[in-house]
Amino acid sequence: MNVFIVIPTYNEAKTIGSIVRDLKAKDYRIVIVDDGSCDGTIIDANKFGAELVVHAKNVGKGRCIREGLEHSLKGGCDVVITMDGDGQHDLKEIDKFIDEFKKTGADIVLGNRMHNPKGMPFIRRCTNVFMSFVISLILGEKIDDTQCGYRLLSRKAVEKMDLVTTKYEIESEMLLEAKRHKLSISAINIDSIYKDEFSKINPFFDTIRFIKLVFCSLIKYR
Repeated sequence: MNVFIVIPTYNEAKTIGSIVRDLKAKDYRIVIVDDGSCDGTIIDANKFGAELVVHAKNVGKGRCIREGLEHSLKGGCDVVITMDGDGQHDLKEIDKFIDEFKKTGADIVLGNRMHNPKGMPFIRRCTNVFMSFVISLILGEKIDDTQCGYRLLSRKAVEKMDLVTTKYEIESEMLLEAKRHKLSISAINIDSIYKDEFSKINPFFDTIRFIKLVFCSLIKYR
């Protein structure tokens, strides 16, 4: 399969070089969509062979992911895996996503961190539980971790979804679009690596954006 890895980045110079290097060793195509970094993120990503989409200023994670998906489609992807660039995701678990896709044919394979949320910041855990509960109600199926950015999308899913959000609500929007287009969803348990990184998520404003997304979606999809 032609596997593309899409990584939105913002000041990830500490980790992005080793991530790109290790992924290139497996012959994946790595698309770094940089969100206006002011450190060496772009230099390190380029050094180890990533394909670059670069913004001069910060435009938001959602827009970066959308552009990474568009780039992957043009490049002839069979599947796209999105992940973060801060080292929180275990690269070895990419094989688990691909195996699940091959086994089930699911259009979206989600990473589930909530089977073992030890180490996840308390506020983030509470926000995730709330958002996952709401999205599960709308979808009509239980999804334990709707907010994980580590996920696999089939080419069909990328082609079908009409994504418009620009911030962190992109993960929820993907699932709402999956419902609209009757795309199948599966999940695998993954472990996240929590260090001393500072979360770029704003619990208040991003929750407001989430509520707005849900409200608009209920009107759009009814």
